[in-house]
Amino acid sequence: MGDTKTEPYDEDLLDYEDEEEKEPESANKVNGEAVKKGYVGIHSSGFRDFLLKPELLRAIVDSGFEHPSEVQHECIPQAILGMDVICQAKSGMGKTAVFVLSTLQQIDPVAGQVSALVLCHTRELAYQICNEFERFSTYLPDLKVAVFYGGVNIKVHKDLLKNECPSIVVGTPGRILGLARDKDLSLKNVRHFILDECDKMLESLDMRKDVQAIFKMTPHDKQVMMFSATLSKEIRPVCKKFMQDPMEIYVDDEAKLTLHGLVQHYIKLKEEEKNRKLNDLLDALDFNQIVIFVKSVSRAAELDKLLRECNFPSICIHSGMSQEERLKRYKGFKEGHTRILVATDLVGRGIDIERVNIVINYDMPDSADTYLHRVGRAGRFGTKGLAITFVSCSTDVDVLNNVQSRFEVDIKQLPEQIDTASYIAMVRKPRDDLREYEVLHLIYHKCGMHVDVATNAPLNKEGIPVTGNIAVVVGGG
Repeated sequence: MGDTKTEPYDEDLLDYEDEEEKEPESANKVNGEAVKKGYVGIHSSGFRDFLLKPELLRAIVDSGFEHPSEVQHECIPQAILGMDVICQAKSGMGKTAVFVLSTLQQIDPVAGQVSALVLCHTRELAYQICNEFERFSTYLPDLKVAVFYGGVNIKVHKDLLKNECPSIVVGTPGRILGLARDKDLSLKNVRHFILDECDKMLESLDMRKDVQAIFKMTPHDKQVMMFSATLSKEIRPVCKKFMQDPMEIYVDDEAKLTLHGLVQHYIKLKEEEKNRKLNDLLDALDFNQIVIFVKSVSRAAELDKLLRECNFPSICIHSGMSQEERLKRYKGFKEGHTRILVATDLVGRGIDIERVNIVINYDMPDSADTYLHRVGRAGRFGTKGLAITFVSCSTDVDVLNNVQSRFEVDIKQLPEQIDTASYIAMVRKPRDDLREYEVLHLIYHKCGMHVDVATNAPLNKEGIPVTGNIAVVVGGG
C-alpha cells in the first residue's frame, strides 16, 4: 500500500500480467555518446570524494559500501549537479544508487511539496526503490518517501497525500497519473524526474502515453534521469525527447552486458527429464538462495508444488496470486526465510535480492534480452554466481545460440563436477570480511548441511532445522 517510509513492507506487489519482452538491438557506440569501455568494476576512489552530505555518507557506511562502482563514479558527480542522465549498465552494478544518492543530495524538503518523482513499470521494482530511498535517508528525518501503484483502493493514497505529503514519490505510471489528474498529487514542484528500467516503459505505447502525460504536468526546468540494463538504439532517441543535452553512459559492446563473475552453463535434456535433473541439481549444488524461472503461471505453481512434495523449501511468485500473497512471499524470500523461489519473468527484471547466487532457467527464456535480465538476479554488484539453462528443443537451441553470439559468451555444457568456489564469492573473501552467516555456511557445508541465511540455524538438505548440539573442531592452523 502507499505509505511513508516508517512501514517498509506495506508496499504491495504489482498486478501486471507476466509478459514477453522485446529484444533490443546491439548497444554499440554512436556519435556524440559518452561510451564506457570494459566491465563495470570497483573504482579506487570513495564515496567521500563526491562531497555528499554527512547524513548520506553515514548511511552509506551503515549499508556496508566502501567504493562506488564505475557507473556510480561516472554518473553521480554529474547527477548531483543537476545534469540530465541516460545510463545503461549491466544488472547489479548499482544504477539505483546513482539516482537515489544524487536525488537525496539535492533535495531540501519543503512541507506539502513533492520534489522528486520516480516511475517504474512493476510494483516489485517500486517497492525495492522505495526501500533504497529509506535506507539512504535514515539520517534525514525530515524527508518522507511514499510509493503508489494500482490494485490498491485509491482513497488510501489520496488520504496519505492529504495528511502527509511526501518529498519523494515512487510509483507506477497508471496510479501516479490517476492521482495527478484527480488533483490529489501535485507535480508542479517536481525538480527530479526519474525513470528506472526506462526501456520497458517507453517501448510499451500505452505506458509511454502515461509517462508523457505525467511528464507534461511537471515543470519544464527539472532534472531528468533514465536508467536500464538494456537500451536499444531505437529507444535512445525516445529517451532524449524528455531531456536537455543529457550525459550519456553506455557500454560500448553488448558482450560487456553479460555479467562478469557469472558462471554460465546449459544442460541438454528432454522435457520429461527436467524434474529429475532439477532435483539432482538442488541436492548437489551449494547455494544461499536460488531462483528457478519458468515460462507460465501454471508451470510455476506446479513446479513449486512438486518441489515442496520432495521436501525442498520452495515458494513461487507469479501474477496469478493475490497482491497480499505476492508481497508476503517476496518479503519472506528477500529476508532469507525461504531459499528456493520459482518464478515467472515477473521477477526477472530489476529485482535485487542480495543472497541469490544461482539462477536456473527451467524453461528457456523467449529472447536474449530476457536471458540477460533473468541471469542478472545472480551475481549482483560484481559478485560471483551461477546460471544453468535447460535446453530441450530446437527453439531453445536457437535462443541459446542467439545469447552466445549477441553477448559473445561461450556457454558450455554443465560438467559432472563444478567447483563451488567458481560461483560462491564468499569463499574468496578475506577471513575478517566474512559475515557470520557466511562462516556458518562454510562450516555446515563441510558437514553436509546448509544454513538458514535469516536465522543462521543449520538445516539438512530438505531445509529442516537440525536440532541438538553441534561441535565443530578446527585444526591444522
